[in-house]
Amino acid sequence: MTEAGALEIVVNQQIITAMKAHDATRTGTLRLIKNALKNKAIEKRAVLTPAEEQQALATMVKQRRDSIEQFTKGNRPELAAIEAAEIVVIEEFLPKAMDESALQALVAGVIAEAAAASGQKPTAKEMGTIMKAVQAKLQAAGVRAEGRVVSELVKKELAG
Repeated sequence: MTEAGALEIVVNQQIITAMKAHDATRTGTLRLIKNALKNKAIEKRAVLTPAEEQQALATMVKQRRDSIEQFTKGNRPELAAIEAAEIVVIEEFLPKAMDESALQALVAGVIAEAAAASGQKPTAKEMGTIMKAVQAKLQAAGVRAEGRVVSELVKKELAG
């Protein structure tokens, strides 16, 4: 269990660089990433795979997006700005997010494949199956997309 994942090693190096540059925000965020990865590895009782590391970081981004939404509703823009700055640092360690037009094309392609396989256009009942297929294609391509956005696009395509 003393082994560190590749991402953890990179994060440790980045922490040292950020500390030398006296960048408090970046240092703090990198330490949060390190702790999240460490906690996930302890929870799993093994070294994390790259996919698990990515999942942990994606969870951190999602939590910060939720916090930004809450801070904005609560009229606390200064706290929302801190969360947004943390997202920027965390996303450096994630694969590039797919842009919406490419994502929409991917969703349409998956729905077309499902329609060709079954002989009819999928309905809202098959949304779970379509979502799984889209997520699998995203992972295979090495890109990411927020689940909420994928879900909205799938709903829109199935309804249309």
